[in-house]
Amino acid sequence: MSRLCTICARGGSKGVENKNVREMHGKPLIAYSIEQAKLSGLFDYIAVSSDSEDILKTALQWGADFVINRPLEMAQDTSAKIPAIQHCVLQVEAELKISFPVIVDLDATSPLRTVDDLIQAVRLFEQEDVSNLITGMPARRSPYFNLVEQNDAGFITLSKRLNNPIVRRQDAPKCFDMNASIYIWKREKLINEPAVFYPDTVLYEMPEERSVDIDSPLDWMIVELLMSARKGEASYD
Repeated sequence: MSRLCTICARGGSKGVENKNVREMHGKPLIAYSIEQAKLSGLFDYIAVSSDSEDILKTALQWGADFVINRPLEMAQDTSAKIPAIQHCVLQVEAELKISFPVIVDLDATSPLRTVDDLIQAVRLFEQEDVSNLITGMPARRSPYFNLVEQNDAGFITLSKRLNNPIVRRQDAPKCFDMNASIYIWKREKLINEPAVFYPDTVLYEMPEERSVDIDSPLDWMIVELLMSARKGEASYD
């Protein structure tokens, strides 16, 4: 099946300055996602979208097939990501004069995923024949047991209540934290009905040690430590 991989990376990072091209264990952060996509053998093309010339240049150096200049209105702090993915897909398709049935987006700030994670996520998506797939890890807190929220009166209550309250977290419905690592869509859903959740969305489960998304200096340090703990193995193996 024909597949396009997109990697969307803004230049204006606030939490970690220039994080997408900052070196992590000897290579720019964005290089990990590009190399994982290439090593998977899953994709016809890999396209990187950015408003930053530095990021686009780096992406070409590390093997991206296309670099797409993202419109500035899609690259603000408040900009949603899906429109940037749509723009990237449509630009590549217009240039090639073809369309891709499956779109896989990799977050450049999630370098701890493995090639096998990518392969297994795509396999699950295509076996289930669903609208889309997201990735996540088992949640540390359960909205049915120990995740709370504040109501309008300022009082605290459980986020979700069951008819029969539970007394052990293990008895709660299984919950996940989204890790923003891999997103997969059927192309027609992404373009015509863009969303993260559909009635048939499925999740590919990843362990916590491969689920850190870099949004802060602390996240950066944690990822560096986890990569070091792999004892010299390439982080994309």
